[in-house]
Amino acid sequence: MDQAAREILRALRGQRSQQAFARRIGYRGNPSTHWEHGRRFPTAAETLRCAECLSIDVRGAFHRFNPSMELLATEQGYDLPHWMNQLRGKTSVTDIAKRLNRSRSTVSRWLSGSAAPRLPEFLDYLDSTTGRVADWVAQLVPIDHVPSLKEQYDVARMARRLAFEQPWTEALLRVLDTRQYDALPAHDSTWVGRVLGLDVERVDRGLRALEQAQIVRWSKGKYRQLKSLSVDTRGGKTALYGVKAHWSNVAAERALAPNRRDVFAYNVCSASRQDMERVREVLRRAYLELRSIVATSEPPEEVAIVNLQFIGWNPDELPT
Repeated sequence: MDQAAREILRALRGQRSQQAFARRIGYRGNPSTHWEHGRRFPTAAETLRCAECLSIDVRGAFHRFNPSMELLATEQGYDLPHWMNQLRGKTSVTDIAKRLNRSRSTVSRWLSGSAAPRLPEFLDYLDSTTGRVADWVAQLVPIDHVPSLKEQYDVARMARRLAFEQPWTEALLRVLDTRQYDALPAHDSTWVGRVLGLDVERVDRGLRALEQAQIVRWSKGKYRQLKSLSVDTRGGKTALYGVKAHWSNVAAERALAPNRRDVFAYNVCSASRQDMERVREVLRRAYLELRSIVATSEPPEEVAIVNLQFIGWNPDELPT
């Protein structure tokens, strides 16, 4: 992530001279030369402080990236360790360290706040826990100014659009990514359809859409993803409700004839408002942990839908 970090820092400077940029962010010397050439990098926290000096809405950028997590402000700046801990959910520090090829003690110090990750290290952490580093960068600086991540961002945006318009394309991408598909001697739409329970026509329609969007390409008798990506389907409420309803309906159909390893559970209950909020928080943490686990899981061997639902009936909020 060194190249991406250099480009982000250059994007923050914008059209200012290096001297003017240094003065704006409170430096007597000129750190930009070292930063933009990759000889040294600021910490992630210092990068955020610089962004704020440039009138960038840092907390807004974090909120747009993940509205369910808050970046807390402190007297020294921002509580980045708290946010990073939220991001990993219950994924162990050991697992994170393995993904990053770092020592467990190094990652522990980042998460406790006793050491601060440099900007490239923070980007690596973000990518290893979410697979969406390009999305985060795009909230902070114009993504066109970060060419090393621009293609990943564009492909993810197109995949997101297709996930709303043709939800099965997201599942098709996951199947194409599996070890078993890679082992096929040639592409077989019938096999893909059997995995997902789809007819061949729907499979081929989805694959054509993915190919036209340049998310996959035909190479040596198979479809290949141009770039592995995590599809984020948060967005406008109307479209989001539609795609959530799609996957809920898929799960409902499957519940009538579940596979051996499927898990369906429910609990109709009543509790205090405080405890109901605790239940919601458990689900939010579970979602974050799920994203962290699958972000860099290798090798891809299974495809699944995980629906987390909380449907409440509040006597004080009756429909009109």
